[in-house]
Amino acid sequence: MVQFVEFAVSVIIISISGVMSPGPLFAANVAYGLREGTKAGLKMAYGHTVVELPLVILLGIGAFSLEMIPQFREVISLLGAISLFVFAGMQIRSIVKKPNTVFEGKHGPFLAGIMLSALNPFFLIWWFTIGFKLISDALIIASFAGIGIMFVFHIWMDYAWLCTVSFLSSRGKKILSNKNYTMFMIGISGILIYFGIVFAMEIII
Repeated sequence: MVQFVEFAVSVIIISISGVMSPGPLFAANVAYGLREGTKAGLKMAYGHTVVELPLVILLGIGAFSLEMIPQFREVISLLGAISLFVFAGMQIRSIVKKPNTVFEGKHGPFLAGIMLSALNPFFLIWWFTIGFKLISDALIIASFAGIGIMFVFHIWMDYAWLCTVSFLSSRGKKILSNKNYTMFMIGISGILIYFGIVFAMEIII
């Protein structure tokens, strides 16, 4: 039970970095939120799920097959640790640079959610590295049921965050210029570095 709780907490904290980080999906959500409010975030989350769920299932099947290979766990832990360090650095850099949030959407929030997920290389890299490590851990804890549990702990934050951002956008909140948001994301990046160290320690211990 303790192991499950620890895993759930790590999934939520690590997932926050991807869910709340500024990027194309975030920018599009802000733009659509100005016009459609909370509904835009919900539609975009639906589109995101259409891409994310099949990807997680396929990665789960792949991880299950690879578990029998010697040193697989060590390789995944090392790759996950390196990826966390890299993503933390990229995230801090993107926050400091204040990326442009202008997005000219012509396809609606649902299709935008699909397109900006499927065509986003950082989204795919995250799942093939950091996410793959979480999926592998989930298999150890509860086999394929663990993957489903892991996905639930991850996906609810996409819905909550996208709906919140679109709602605040419709109310005219300047999210990206909010100092508290910037400090929060820098703090999350620090936590990513911590988990990177934890993943790396799995190889040593």
